[in-house]
Order: sequence, then C-alpha cells, then structure tokens
Amino acid sequence: MLSRVANSIYWLGRYLERAENYARLIEVNFNLMMDLPPGLKEQWEPVVRITGDLDSYAARYDGFDQKQVIYYMAFDPENPNAITSSIKAARENARGIRENLTKETWEYLNDLYLYMTQRYEHKDWLLDDPREMFESIRKRILLLYGLAFNTGARTESWYFRQMGMYLERADKTSRFLDMKYHLLLPSPDMVGNPLDVLQWTALLKSVSGYNAYRRLYGAVEPVSVVDFLVLNRRFSRSIFYCLKEAEGCLNMISGNLQSGFGNTAEKALGTLRSRLEYADVRDVINQGLHEYLDDLQLELIRVSDHINVTYFQLGRMEGTY
Repeated sequence: MLSRVANSIYWLGRYLERAENYARLIEVNFNLMMDLPPGLKEQWEPVVRITGDLDSYAARYDGFDQKQVIYYMAFDPENPNAITSSIKAARENARGIRENLTKETWEYLNDLYLYMTQRYEHKDWLLDDPREMFESIRKRILLLYGLAFNTGARTESWYFRQMGMYLERADKTSRFLDMKYHLLLPSPDMVGNPLDVLQWTALLKSVSGYNAYRRLYGAVEPVSVVDFLVLNRRFSRSIFYCLKEAEGCLNMISGNLQSGFGNTAEKALGTLRSRLEYADVRDVINQGLHEYLDDLQLELIRVSDHINVTYFQLGRMEGTY
C-alpha cells in the first residue's frame, strides 16, 4: 500500500471520530446547562478549553456565549478542528482513496458533508435548542462506522482507519475526564454534592457510558468513574481499551503477531498500553488526575509521531512502505 493512501485512511478515521466527539460534547454540555440549579451561569469555556484551542478562540472572540462557542466548535471555517472542518477533511481524504472504500461508505460520508453544508447555510448555531442537529451528526457518523464494519474487508486499509479512530477516541476520553476534574465545579467545597454527581453523570453520558457504568459500578463516584474511563478493559471508550485495540491494529499492519515490537511505533504504543494494563486506579489518583492525563496526552502525541515517521514519511521518500 502507498504511504499516501495509508495516511489518508488513518486520518479519515481520526477526523470522523473527532467530529463525533465534538458533537456529543456540545450536546451533553447543553443538557447539563439545562439541569443546572438556578443562579449558576452556563459554562461554555470548559468546552473550548478541552479541545486545546482556547488561545485561538480567545484571539478572535470575547466571552463564552453559547451560540458563539457552538459556532466556533461546529461551523467556524477558520477553526481546523470544528465539526464541519473535520468532516470536510475526512471527505477530502476519502475522495483521494475512493477505490479503498466501499460504495456505501463514500455515499454516506458525502451525505454527511452535504448535511453540514445545509446546517451552515441555515445558521443552525443560532437555534435556541440545537441538540437535534448534534444528535443527527452523531447518528450519521455511527452509521458510517456500521457500514465500514459490515462492508469493509479486513485489509491494511481497515486497520489503519480503525487505529486512527481508536487513538483519537483515547485522546478525547482523556480530555473529557480532565475537563470535569478541573473546570466544572464552581468551588472545591462542592465536591460530593448533588451538582458534583450531576456533572460526573454528564461526563459518563458524553462518552455514552452511563448505562454501562451503572451496571458495572453502581453509584456514581469519582474514583469509580476514573477507573471506568481510564482502565476498564471492556468499555469501548476507556483509554486502555482504545490503546489495546489500536495496538492490535498496528500489529496486524506490521505483521508482527508475536510478543515484543518490530518498529518504534509498536514500541511506543505497546509501552503506553502496558503502563495502563498494570496500573491501578490508586496509581492514577496518587499521581494527580490532571498530571496523569496530561502526561498521557503527551504520550499519545508521541505515539502518533512514531506512526507518522514509521509509515507515512517513509512512504513519501520511497513511494511505499
């Protein structure tokens, strides 16, 4: 496979997952704002901060008005991480590799792009209640995932897209958790009160994990939520689960199905996965949740860099990998 094709498929997976995560984040935060007790103002700054684009936003906007934040995160063409920008980038990557996609996948991805174009023309960010739009975005992306899963051959193309999706998902789960821990509570003395529980519940819903969490852990408690989202081995959006699946994809691509590693990308991802595999939630809490997640995000960036060097940059120099 040409490294150009592999790179496009990998980023197709990442961009779609990024758009889906942004849509669910905005939708859940909107629901949370509606449930806030009287007297507490809406909190939209954390939603921008979680994306890492706070400086870019602050350079162009004053304040954190709901409609303004939704426009920036969903439609702003100058924001490369906006939902529309991510879907457009996914479509452009797909356009150049259509022979590697099923007909159904390309058609529904194009339909998603046209849907976002219509929502932009109708200025849906000005709606008093835009939740239906974000729910529709999520469902359309999940439909794409289902089509790819049920119609795609398990070739290198499949594993590159899956790997991109899982690495992006691991990063976004870590950011969702970091936002709750540091930004949402008005003051430390509110830890453990009904508002705190409401916000932890909203966090679980933002990753579609509330029902699964309640079945496995019962009551909503911060330490258990951390364990569920970081270390759980069965929940498909926990950081450990995503790393394990991404590593499996990488092994299938390289053909290294034995123990150990065959290149620096496998070494970096395997090291990070094993760190979580043998961790205990007390290790996370003792290090400090923010510090642990911040370090984890840096490690995910390093993994992505190693994948880029191992599979994509080499291809640009030599034509194949």
